[in-house]
Amino acid sequence: MPTGLKRYQHNGDLHFVTFSCYRRLPYLNTPSAREIFEETLEATRLKHNFWVNAYVVMPEHVHLLVSEPEGSDLATALKVLKQESAKKFRKIEHLWTVRYYDFNVYMENKRLEKIRYIHRNPVVRGLVKEPEDWQWSSYRHYDTGKQYTVRIESHHTEKETPPIQFEGFRER
Repeated sequence: MPTGLKRYQHNGDLHFVTFSCYRRLPYLNTPSAREIFEETLEATRLKHNFWVNAYVVMPEHVHLLVSEPEGSDLATALKVLKQESAKKFRKIEHLWTVRYYDFNVYMENKRLEKIRYIHRNPVVRGLVKEPEDWQWSSYRHYDTGKQYTVRIESHHTEKETPPIQFEGFRER
């Protein structure tokens, strides 16, 4: 890990997380591969007790907007997510890169920006014409309020989304 890299956890923020397949190879390029990842994400969410506000599974990377797990580190939950999904792809020696990108989201406008970015990603990449055409994301939940493979916490759900602790600028 590079020196000087700082992760801000245990402060109640949401986290915009991105991680990629090894060498950015399109290991998630089939519907069945993306469904396996979704099932593993949901199992990990339940095991580590965190909320998913938004996600998208792309052919060679994943974006998540998640809360911090209760009782463990986000890094631990992501490690489990990667390990458990990799086990299901037995013929692939290295499924994921070791590292991940993590951006703390502590303002409502940033939360909305990241949700839009996540849902528009397949459109921008030219995989579909509209976000609702890509079924391996949380867009359908936001559109209909229905829960699919991965439980999404949003304005449609009974729970409130995790509180964003500071509405203004916060120095790090």
